[in-house]
Amino acid sequence: MYSLEVRESVDRIFSRLAKKNPKQMRIIDKKIRQVRENPLHFKPLNAPMQHLSRVHIDKSFVLIYSMDEQNKVVIIEDYEHHDKIYF
Repeated sequence: MYSLEVRESVDRIFSRLAKKNPKQMRIIDKKIRQVRENPLHFKPLNAPMQHLSRVHIDKSFVLIYSMDEQNKVVIIEDYEHHDKIYF
């Protein structure tokens, strides 16, 4: 299993979500576990974001992550609504 690193901006989002919407946070935690177990399973993004991958959370949100294969680390880069994440 890969270790986990979360960007500070995403950590703030997760902290707020844990208080306001614990159910959503449980769904995110489950998805992050899946990513850590097999990060290559989920879809890589196209250029210019080709070094990133994404996984959908519920119907409307997207979690963007990168991988450091050499050190076996998954880095959570962003979490946002689908309509806003790619801009």
